[in-house]
Amino acid sequence: MPNGDARVRRIAMSCALAAIALWGGLAWLGVRLAAVPPFLLVGSALTIVGFLALPTIGQWRVRPIVIALGVYGLFGFHFFLFIALRLAPPLPANLVNYLWPLFIVLFAPLFVGARLTRWHVAGAVLGFAGAVVAIGNGRVPSFGSASADGARAAWGYAAALTSAFIWATYSLMGQRLRRQGIAFPTAAIGAFCLVSGLLALACHAALEPAYAFTANDALPLAVLAIGPMGAAFFLWDAALARGDARTIGTLAYLTPLVSTILLGLDDPSRFGWPIVVALVLVVGGAVIGTRAGAR
Repeated sequence: MPNGDARVRRIAMSCALAAIALWGGLAWLGVRLAAVPPFLLVGSALTIVGFLALPTIGQWRVRPIVIALGVYGLFGFHFFLFIALRLAPPLPANLVNYLWPLFIVLFAPLFVGARLTRWHVAGAVLGFAGAVVAIGNGRVPSFGSASADGARAAWGYAAALTSAFIWATYSLMGQRLRRQGIAFPTAAIGAFCLVSGLLALACHAALEPAYAFTANDALPLAVLAIGPMGAAFFLWDAALARGDARTIGTLAYLTPLVSTILLGLDDPSRFGWPIVVALVLVVGGAVIGTRAGAR
């Protein structure tokens, strides 16, 4: 039995790392699709995923609470994140949003009854410190930007915090429902994507200017839909269905690090001491969190 448990943990870790690797490419793809309004981009990608997942529609018959949870997570996360990026300076808003892995670690006892140790907290805090270095490229982003109205920026940071809270609680509630006997297959993520994608397209129609996709948009959009906005969500759910949320939350801080490294392919100036420091902090936090989770 212990060997079986270890195998399940390895599968969960592999799924989590694969999802994190795919999310790391999100910003790189976003640069290539920068002209596309954000709600249209997310709505199109999620809708594509939903249609691609239609062969599994027989597994979408889940309780309404499960569909509600999925839409809350996928749509709610992106909705508040984009509102945050509209109202607040992008760099610090993105940093506030990256509190979600720390929230997963800290909220795990409340949602799934997992015991929280100082090692879990230390790992998550080290990971967040690494995210600060990676996102700011060695500089702590200023939260008092003179270019943004104070009250407007404050609402933006509140939206970024809400986005982080939504993704953390969505991740943990999936585990909680399964533990309560409300099981749902990972294939149901296809339904979450389809409904959330249609809602995002509605937001585009209401909030954003019209945009016509070009031929150059086709390949990056397809890669985005298949990878960071598609397979990553399925892998993340599979990881949380099998693994320790505290450990997985700590590992998630690899995402901004991978993202920064990939962006460095376009901007070599991003490669320097900040990447080394971020690597040490994030990997160190992940090692501490992983060892704590294995106990």
